[in-house]
Amino acid sequence: MKILLILYDAGSHAADEPKLLGCTENELGIRSWLESQGHTLVTTSSKEGADSVLDKEIVDADVVITTPFHPGYITRERIAKAKNLKICVTAGVGSDHVDLAAANERNIAVLEVTGSNVTSVAEHVVMTMLVLVRNFVPANEQVRGGGWDVAGVAKDSYDIEGKVIGTVGVGRIGKRVLQRLKPFDPKELLYYDYQPLSAADEKEIGARRVEKLEDMLAQCDVVTINCPLHESTKGLFNKELLSHMKKGAWLVNTARGAICVKEDVAAALKSGQLRGYGGDVWFPQPAPADHPWRKMVNKYGAGNAMTPHMSGTSLDAQARYAAGVKQILDEFFSGREQYRPQDIICYGGNYGTKAYGDDKKVVDKK
Repeated sequence: MKILLILYDAGSHAADEPKLLGCTENELGIRSWLESQGHTLVTTSSKEGADSVLDKEIVDADVVITTPFHPGYITRERIAKAKNLKICVTAGVGSDHVDLAAANERNIAVLEVTGSNVTSVAEHVVMTMLVLVRNFVPANEQVRGGGWDVAGVAKDSYDIEGKVIGTVGVGRIGKRVLQRLKPFDPKELLYYDYQPLSAADEKEIGARRVEKLEDMLAQCDVVTINCPLHESTKGLFNKELLSHMKKGAWLVNTARGAICVKEDVAAALKSGQLRGYGGDVWFPQPAPADHPWRKMVNKYGAGNAMTPHMSGTSLDAQARYAAGVKQILDEFFSGREQYRPQDIICYGGNYGTKAYGDDKKVVDKK
């Protein structure tokens, strides 16, 4: 079979660190294994436009593998010309780069490696909160530039202790974020999700569910987005919803960039409605050079804690999702197709056991 693998180029970094599996040079560590079974592997980072390698090679590919970090967007148009395509695999978590309706119409399976990123993303969320709330980025830039103005950075620096923190979505990642925040002794931990945590989990974490999203946002000093991207959450954080947040709150997004309206977030930061915005997800990815989130700041010249999409691709996470991809491919090639239920997004022309993104729980904004 022909396998098309779309990853990012790492250049010299790949040679420096062989554990950097999610790049074109190291190819998830699966080339030798695939070729030993007689399969053909085509690996590329070229994914944009009709002349891209993705567009040329998908025509006769049986399998497409990509990551959420440098996604090859498997659109309806690409699926239409991929006459041999049988399975799309996400090396990581989040398959919103695939047109799932078109995949189901063609009986193309879509799978991902659920759980491979949860620890990594949860840690990144907490780190981003601390970076924003403690005003770390401007302070670091100050000393790296030779300066020393404590007041200049302390005037926008706070503690997490005593703050109200809420998560939009309390699935695998959202729950772990709350668990990791508890030792910081926040004033209250809140969550919004259509499905509540168990009573035991609520008691252990000390979390309280809020029935209406706007009501939770109005109470929070810090909000973290941990819900999947789908039609109900695309553009969820727009100007209207941001207006319900406590003035001067911080917002962290490691879910998907398209959940937020980029212009509205930038405007909210400039106006002071948001004190800070941070995360690692953009739309599209890679983000264009003129994306407003690259340079937006608050009135103090701070409040931006953006990184490239890296939260779910630590070296530890890469080892997990590379192993998961190999396991999925082994099931597919063998004909057993005994996939882990939690990995199935689409199968047999139907949606699998979970919805899009990191979790089977879906936030309903109604």
